[in-house]
Amino acid sequence: MTSPSSTGLPGAGKTVALFATCANDVMFPDTPKAVVTLLERLGCRVVFPEEQTCCGQVFTNTGYYPEALPSVKTYVKAFSDYDYVVGPSGSCVGAVRHQHAMLAEEAGDHGLAREATAVAARTFDISEFLVNVLGVTDVGAYFPHRVTYHPTCHSMRVAKVGDAPLQLLRAVRGLQLIELEFAEQCCGFGGTFSLKNPDVSRAMVNDKARHVMDTGAEYLVTGDNLCALNISGVIHRNRGGVKPIHLAEILARTEGGNQ
Repeated sequence: MTSPSSTGLPGAGKTVALFATCANDVMFPDTPKAVVTLLERLGCRVVFPEEQTCCGQVFTNTGYYPEALPSVKTYVKAFSDYDYVVGPSGSCVGAVRHQHAMLAEEAGDHGLAREATAVAARTFDISEFLVNVLGVTDVGAYFPHRVTYHPTCHSMRVAKVGDAPLQLLRAVRGLQLIELEFAEQCCGFGGTFSLKNPDVSRAMVNDKARHVMDTGAEYLVTGDNLCALNISGVIHRNRGGVKPIHLAEILARTEGGNQ
């Protein structure tokens, strides 16, 4: 992989539709803003289709398929005109790819299923878009801190972003990446899992938070803010001092910028 400085702007000529996701839009607006900053720095033209809403994952995961179908229709309508759709959530991107066409087929709407499949194929998590589409790992970021990375379950097992986030973090200037023990173990959030199985969820997140605090890192990096919220809640209650941050927010920072 190459840096943007050596080959010009890797995103030049590419129009990218931002899939902000509802959780980020409501609770973590700095994350989609960071995605825009990052993509524009790499030469992409970023647009925000205002028709977008929730991906419908919560309905789907709890078995409310008919209630989830409007989300599929809205997503297809909002993003069907774009070659690239990029979001800062492996969980939501995974839902688009693996649930939308299924929901349409379950409803007997084969036309919608075909459209959903086509749009899903053009939907990417920010990390895989940078590495696998733009072909860049060094995005010009600077973040002089000790960090550890938690690979969220849906980003690894559903969206399958692989080691793209780690490739990007290793190229950040000033950053010290500390290995997280049992990194691929789930944090216990799992959307509605934490509501239906609170005792199991609590045990899982306690384990995860302990491993994070044991690293001595200043920041916990994830690609899904709700997982970070779950883990950092336990860390905060234990006065662990490790701050959560989204991968995109690190990648958007440059030397001389806001640290």
